[in-house]
Amino acid sequence: MKYISTRGQAPELSFEDAMLTGLARDGGLYVPEDVPTLTKAEIADMAGLSYEEIAYRVMRPFVGDSFGDDEFRGLIQKAYAGFAHDARAPLKQLAPNHFLLELFHGPTLAFKDFAMQLIGQMFQAALTKRGQRIVIVGATSGDTGSAAIEAFKGLDNVDVFIMFPEGRVSEVQRRQMTTPSENNVHALAVKGDFDDCQARLKDMFNDHAFRDEVGLAGVNSINWGRVLAQVVYYFSSAVSLGAPHREVSFTVPTGNFGDIFAGYIAKKMGLPIKELVIATNQNDILHRTMETGAYTKEGVSPSISPSMDIQVSSNFERALFDAYGRDGDAIRSVMNDLSESGSFSISQGAMEALREQFTSGRVSEEETSETIKDMLTRTGEVLCPHSAIGARIGDANLSEVPMITLATAHPAKFPAAVKDACGVDVGLPAHMADLFERSERVTPVANDLTALTSLIRERLKK
Repeated sequence: MKYISTRGQAPELSFEDAMLTGLARDGGLYVPEDVPTLTKAEIADMAGLSYEEIAYRVMRPFVGDSFGDDEFRGLIQKAYAGFAHDARAPLKQLAPNHFLLELFHGPTLAFKDFAMQLIGQMFQAALTKRGQRIVIVGATSGDTGSAAIEAFKGLDNVDVFIMFPEGRVSEVQRRQMTTPSENNVHALAVKGDFDDCQARLKDMFNDHAFRDEVGLAGVNSINWGRVLAQVVYYFSSAVSLGAPHREVSFTVPTGNFGDIFAGYIAKKMGLPIKELVIATNQNDILHRTMETGAYTKEGVSPSISPSMDIQVSSNFERALFDAYGRDGDAIRSVMNDLSESGSFSISQGAMEALREQFTSGRVSEEETSETIKDMLTRTGEVLCPHSAIGARIGDANLSEVPMITLATAHPAKFPAAVKDACGVDVGLPAHMADLFERSERVTPVANDLTALTSLIRERLKK
């Protein structure tokens, strides 16, 4: 299995090298040269299996010879052993033909744990075999950072630097990043928004001298390993509802496009998905793009669903790559336009290809709060703001095909927004009950590449 860059000018890599590399040296994102497919019989055989066994069967064709069969099974078992629900990703019914996929039973209460816990195990195994030390730098709009810190804290061969936008994450999200005491963990509060953090991350990867000097690696959703791990719960949930003998649809609250792109990969592998519905908040660049064919940044307005407060959806590049017939020159051109002018137009053919795969919807702040209250009344379920956005768009797209809405975070991560919406005080689970009593370790830093690289160099010397 080989991996190629969406911009066509980086070397082909194995799964292990693509995982450890993160962003390609030409600025592109790694994707598999070919997406392996599963037969109807292979998908049907997943019925009744554990989440871990489904994960092995879905991901095994992508990893090549990077890990042996028994080794890979062992890594998967370790990754999900700490989840609080035996089903790992359980389904709950919201209404006739509408189901909620709970993805918040991991250690940091968000869907990012499914990928990050496994990435942590795979990184550790690969680095131990290589005798190598790396520096992980990540940018987060709230959940990726805490999931990465939880996965990598205390490891001997990894230093973790997580950038988050100062004042633009929830109190719980911030404290999950700033309270770990391990010396290899560094929380950096950047003066700017998430797009600024993500831009500085890409700047670091594109500074090849710095990248090589510190052994830079990335665990943002630019990392193919992250996307691959998220493909699994599309299979586990669809099979629970009768796939492959029955079609299913998915609604995905998303800002950076990685979670819904995982659904697209599941569909390419043979999972019978009828609709993949993008659910956005007021920062609706993905919805606007699907409506107009123009990707145009308009600035970020802070919201009660901060993990979606994004205007540069990195993983959208992977979808564009396929929509443009895997033409790296075309992707370089539109990405250059985005960098230079803050926008680009998508060709008619590429737009038709995207609309064949995805539909979309937008939810305002007021509608988000209304939905949290309404879902509690109708179902007894308390949803986080992101999951509520998904549920509202899912309701609007119901058909004879079962709709699965992804619940991306536990409501306890956004207690103020939930209480304001429905009056419920959502308590933290036992393992996080003392979160607000723990000491914080955080470094404010300017939205400046030189300031960030200097700080990282300084910390690594200690």
